[in-house]
Amino acid sequence: MKLSYLTFLAVLPATTSFTLRMGTGNSFGRLFRISTWGESHGGGVGVTLDGCPPRIPITRDEIQIDLDRRRPGQSRITTPRNEADAVEILSGLNPEDITLGTPLAMLVRNKDQRSGDYLENDMSVAYRPSHADATYDAKYGVRAIAGGGRSSARETIGRVAAGAVARKILKLYNNIEVLAYVSKVQEIEAENVDHDTFTMEDVDANIVRCPDQASAERMLERIDEIRKQGNSIGGVVTCVARNVPAGLGAPVFDKLEADLAKACMSIPAAKGFESGDGFAGTLLTGKEHNDEFYIDPETGATRTKTNRSGGIQGGISNGENIVVHVAFKPTSTIAQAQSTVTRDGQEVELRGKGRHDPCVLPRAVPMVEAMVAITLVDALMCQQAQCELFPNTASLDERPNPMGTTAKREGGPKKSTVPAGSGPVGLKVDEE
Repeated sequence: MKLSYLTFLAVLPATTSFTLRMGTGNSFGRLFRISTWGESHGGGVGVTLDGCPPRIPITRDEIQIDLDRRRPGQSRITTPRNEADAVEILSGLNPEDITLGTPLAMLVRNKDQRSGDYLENDMSVAYRPSHADATYDAKYGVRAIAGGGRSSARETIGRVAAGAVARKILKLYNNIEVLAYVSKVQEIEAENVDHDTFTMEDVDANIVRCPDQASAERMLERIDEIRKQGNSIGGVVTCVARNVPAGLGAPVFDKLEADLAKACMSIPAAKGFESGDGFAGTLLTGKEHNDEFYIDPETGATRTKTNRSGGIQGGISNGENIVVHVAFKPTSTIAQAQSTVTRDGQEVELRGKGRHDPCVLPRAVPMVEAMVAITLVDALMCQQAQCELFPNTASLDERPNPMGTTAKREGGPKKSTVPAGSGPVGLKVDEE
């Protein structure tokens, strides 16, 4: 028995409510919420940012800085597509460049799309191996062939624009910095990167975006070697968020690292995520892996001697540097011949044409920064709404000791009441 769509609606219970948000899978965030739109070879791409706090000073030039770091055509190891990616702010700001608290709409128009690279050859009917071509077709029954449509990295323009706003909010709130860098290209790994001190200038000092210059040179040699073969290469981007206050994130389903994982894994070509030591931590014992606490002798705040947790414990930030790692696969579109099939089920051989990144990592750096910044602002606003709506009026001694790199205890470190030379404190644990 077949029912028409109208018949189906008619038999629904009268109490049923239906809410349609901005398209399935195109939005992210709870209070600080982005919705991106547009295709790679359409008229343009952009973002609607809802929930942005009012009275935040932000200029077009500040947003453009991050977009310039993301844009194509920067070097020989990125796609040569020539786009200025000039952002237009359509709403949400007053003439003095102050946010109004209303939705911010930002648009970047496409200028240098070459749809013929896709439509005038076998790429119009054949699926690129490991690309979203086949799965988009399987889901929707239709796809944007030119440029990959929404599956293109061009979609991330909206994320990076919104991320620039998030970056400004974090800076104003607690001088929070979000910085990422290329930490690994295949097996070549960055060394001697101090997560407390490296800067954006250090990262952008070379086209690989690795602050360890010696490792960057080896990475570049490998990328060039693969690029000249008409092939592609992957690796890892590491992101560090400094000065994040303790308390962000929620237990169980909304753990901070779970939100960060979803944010980062939604970036095109992302295939893996680690928080803190991640999988390497499985090689350690509990004694080796645990971050032991101590009291900062200057601020009196609770700190950790190490940071294998990556600044998050129990799904909640502990005030130390948040450290995450995102793995990116090699770009799907390559100039070498590969076996594939056509849309109608014929086996063929395909050689990719057009302009594509031989390595997505350098341009993925600002994308990861943007998604981490957006996630942190959303978590910060949730924390303010639930736990800081009313001030904690308990006495100083009844409150938990402040935690983290930027926390300070009123009056400095508390005088110890533990007798000198006493043994470890006993703790009886009965957990499932």
